[in-house]
Amino acid sequence: MSTTSETTTLSDTIAALVKTDLAPIASAVDQEGHYPVEFLRKLGEAGGYAAAVPTSYEGLDAGLATQIEVTTQVARECGSTAFLVWCQSACAGYLLRSPNAAVRDRYLAAVTRGRILSGTGMSNAVKHLAGIENIHLKARREDNGYRVSGSLPWVSNIGNDHLIIVAASVDTGGYVMLAVRGNAEGVSLHPCPEFSGLEGTQTLNVRLKDTLIPQEDILAHPEQFQDYLVSIKPGFVLGQVGMGLGIIQASLRTIRESNIVSSLTNAFLDDQHDELAQELEVLQDKTQTLAELADQGDAAALDVLRLRLATSELTLRTANSAVLHAGAKGYLMRHPAQRRQREAVFVAIVTPALKHLRKEIHVLEQQDQEVRAA
Repeated sequence: MSTTSETTTLSDTIAALVKTDLAPIASAVDQEGHYPVEFLRKLGEAGGYAAAVPTSYEGLDAGLATQIEVTTQVARECGSTAFLVWCQSACAGYLLRSPNAAVRDRYLAAVTRGRILSGTGMSNAVKHLAGIENIHLKARREDNGYRVSGSLPWVSNIGNDHLIIVAASVDTGGYVMLAVRGNAEGVSLHPCPEFSGLEGTQTLNVRLKDTLIPQEDILAHPEQFQDYLVSIKPGFVLGQVGMGLGIIQASLRTIRESNIVSSLTNAFLDDQHDELAQELEVLQDKTQTLAELADQGDAAALDVLRLRLATSELTLRTANSAVLHAGAKGYLMRHPAQRRQREAVFVAIVTPALKHLRKEIHVLEQQDQEVRAA
């Protein structure tokens, strides 16, 4: 693991890069749909996706908590870009934990350092496995790999030269997780309807038609898939917490600034600054603990889901409070509180969404009760 001084150096580097390269374009990302590709490349060079990756793959070996803090730093300035940071670092996590060395050696170092940008198209598969929707990609096993067909309505951080990591059901049973380039034969990318937020995330509709995925691009075969999913899910879910934490911190800043001139009337609002800040501190402590457990493979699924749910709920409350504290100014498109509110809603609807989390938590709690009653 990296030393505290190395982690501090990374934090300082990211903070400087956010200030010089992201802050000036945050409004364009939000309102003009600008995809911040130059910032994403620079962030990769600086180690912004490398915290939880070992040095053997050009990582920093600093742990998941440090990676979440990077996402948090970016989210304080731009939630859309923080989501892209999560996409990239999540894909690095997928590759790192793949039991198949060929795909790790082929892509992991390049994804870790942002030389290849990568989108995670796992939303449909995760919802399918939770009993929420049917799986959209179908795979046919062949001697040299799999033929995959189907479409995913929206996958973020992708393009013709990007990597896309998805899962498909296999004709002989089970699921396969695979990587495919956006310009591979049989792959086509199409624009999505305009979003109310997150328009700058390069989110596209992905269609595959009899696309051949060779063995060296397989992250997990059906016989490996279940154990593999268990290994990647804690990092997948916990990594998103950084988006919420950053938006909460930025919203608290708006509340403080608004109270400089309007503290007397703002005192009558629900969800005051100090109360929200205390709740944030609790979430940060839990995030640190669970991230360290996840690094060791010991994070309990129920604890991870509960933390992610609590983050969604506090992000919504804090962003809403920031708009109310700002008053009429908070309703202007150019005001950061207005953007934070839309970003907060995204934290609550991106997979696993708030309702998805509550469903999974309910199922796990029922299972625990049945075990105790037995």
